[in-house]
Amino acid sequence: MLFNYRELLNTHRDEIASLITAEHGKVHSDALGEVARGLEIVELACGIPQLLKGETSTQVSTRVDVESIRQPLGVVAGITPFNFPAMVPLWMFPLAIACGNPAISLG
Repeated sequence: MLFNYRELLNTHRDEIASLITAEHGKVHSDALGEVARGLEIVELACGIPQLLKGETSTQVSTRVDVESIRQPLGVVAGITPFNFPAMVPLWMFPLAIACGNPAISLG
């Protein structure tokens, strides 16, 4: 899902930047930069599942093994500031979703 999202953002980055320019009055180059910085985090989120695998340490003591399991925390809420309408949500929500948490956007 995140890989498809990344491709959609990459394909439509100019359109998204145009919408940011129209709705928030940003210069088009600033809006493109905002989308590009958000896209970097989406790319990071695409690889997060590999980093979230639990770890196992065997024989830490006599007949004792240690195992860590990563689990979602729960609903993530994010408030979008007026001055970065695309970048901040792209920093929050792809990572939350990649970690298995549902996300709600406020703003």
